[in-house]
Amino acid sequence: MARENENKNLNWSSKEVSSIGEVMIADDVIATIAGLAATEVEGVFAMQGNVTNELVGRLGMKNLTKGVRIKLEESGVAVELSVQMRYGYSIPKTCKAIQEKVKSAIENMVGLSVGVVNVHIVGVDTNTTR
Repeated sequence: MARENENKNLNWSSKEVSSIGEVMIADDVIATIAGLAATEVEGVFAMQGNVTNELVGRLGMKNLTKGVRIKLEESGVAVELSVQMRYGYSIPKTCKAIQEKVKSAIENMVGLSVGVVNVHIVGVDTNTTR
């Protein structure tokens, strides 16, 4: 019963697996995969979240879905990313790399088709001494 109540608070993406049954994947899992893939691209400084995500981060809890929104559409998974870039990197080239990396990661790990990956540049890290 406790497990049933716990599942009501999550959004689920499901995919049928032959005649055995189905696999249920929480949207947060897809968002985590997208966020991790985006941060692996050279030129990405950080993911940028909302105020709640920022407070969670300051409390020492790591939120791997920060700056990522997932929506299931008929054309596939729609991903919205809010990214902070490092100074000196080409924004168009870096965004294309982010889109390709996120699409590939979700399709390979989850098996869902990715319809769109939108990247929003919300800031540039100007600290060049790193």
